[in-house]
Amino acid sequence: MDALFFVFRDLSNAFFTLLTWAIIIRAVLSWFHPDPRQVLVRLLIRFTDPILLPIQRFMPDLGGLDLTPIAAIFLLQVAQSVMGALFTSLAMIG
Repeated sequence: MDALFFVFRDLSNAFFTLLTWAIIIRAVLSWFHPDPRQVLVRLLIRFTDPILLPIQRFMPDLGGLDLTPIAAIFLLQVAQSVMGALFTSLAMIG
């Protein structure tokens, strides 16, 4: 059972890392205005919108400077740390 919690920790770390990289790639791609009809662009938008859109509603307007990806990455890092600590402590208890 202990090993299962370590597997969950590693899977959650991989998910948060993948989501962080997807947000970084989306932010960089936004500088080049990619065609939204491309399959990879649509997939990237569909994967990152659930984290970016709620944050975007609370971010102040900074005159065209979108800090949403930075805030999202910060929140993802916090969540990754909390989940990692939770699964590690559950593994140590069990």
